[in-house]
Amino acid sequence: MKKKSRVGVENDGLNRKIYWELRPGGMLVQKRDIGEANSGIMIKIKVSHGSYYHDVLVHAQSTFGDLKRVLSHETGLEPKEQRLLFRGKEKEDNECLHIAGVEDTSKIVLLEDPASKEKKLEEMKKNQGTLKAYEEVAKVRAEVDKLSQKIVDLETSLLSGIKVSDREIMVLTELFMVELLKLDSIVADGEAKVQRRVEVRRVQSFVDTLDNLKARNFNPFSKKSINAVSVTTNWERFELGVGSLHASTPLPSSTKITQDWELLD
Repeated sequence: MKKKSRVGVENDGLNRKIYWELRPGGMLVQKRDIGEANSGIMIKIKVSHGSYYHDVLVHAQSTFGDLKRVLSHETGLEPKEQRLLFRGKEKEDNECLHIAGVEDTSKIVLLEDPASKEKKLEEMKKNQGTLKAYEEVAKVRAEVDKLSQKIVDLETSLLSGIKVSDREIMVLTELFMVELLKLDSIVADGEAKVQRRVEVRRVQSFVDTLDNLKARNFNPFSKKSINAVSVTTNWERFELGVGSLHASTPLPSSTKITQDWELLD
């Protein structure tokens, strides 16, 4: 008599084939698939990661790749960034835990891939450098805002017919040049570089304005000179988040000298 035989299709709508086996004593029972039974067994693995330990529950027939995916939630490391060592040997993703000898309470060592770690350090340094560049440009922008108000004060004085000290204009120009040197020393990439360029142009426009004010201060009663320079604060016009003061270009004055030699005859 055979110990197992296949019988018809189970009448439960699932269209599954059922195998039976004869146990000692004549009892006929349904035969369970060995692989299916083992796949449901959960084992606890102790994973060492630096100074941390993680207790992970996985199926007994999982692969090391499956274990990496579980560990990614625990450690924040992507599976490709992980290296798993069992009994001193690195394991491949397609290797099965039970075939390698991993059992309940087994210990596995997790290491971060050196290349991935180096890449993260480079990205971290780059991000820190970008943040630092933003902060340095912001400091210069704040100082330039303060200095620009002094230009407005000078403009107001000159429009009132008050002559200001040439030294005051010269000192203010030098202060703007100091800020320009600060911007030149900032190492920046991407958006931070764009912000730096905008601020450089802004400072240069203020220096040009001061040059015009200096010429106007030399001849405060010149009507053409008064109309030549106008400093206006345009807060509605921003270039990448930066306000600016614009100075119109002075119109060069010209003197026409006519000599009528015929009058000398």
